[in-house]
Amino acid sequence: MPRPKSSFEGLYPCDFYEPEELLDADKMYTVYEIARLMQGLEPDAAIDEETEEILLDWAIPWVMRNSENLVIAEPPSEDEPGYYGLLTEDLVESDE
Repeated sequence: MPRPKSSFEGLYPCDFYEPEELLDADKMYTVYEIARLMQGLEPDAAIDEETEEILLDWAIPWVMRNSENLVIAEPPSEDEPGYYGLLTEDLVESDE
């Protein structure tokens, strides 16, 4: 049910990281690790499953929105997630 803005203690800009601000150019990350980074946590921070599901609700659209600036790698095995990383100049040049 919608709530009036006045019912909240504070309202903040909906500002998301740019890929270059969030990801190390030399590393690849799972969407779970990206979700943690978006919250200022370490990629391997221990969080409960319920919190992780909420964080994924933000991370998955972020990955989709920034897909043109990312590369993806196949998961190491079928039961593991894929990995995402920054699309860097050297990768663009090697693709040409």
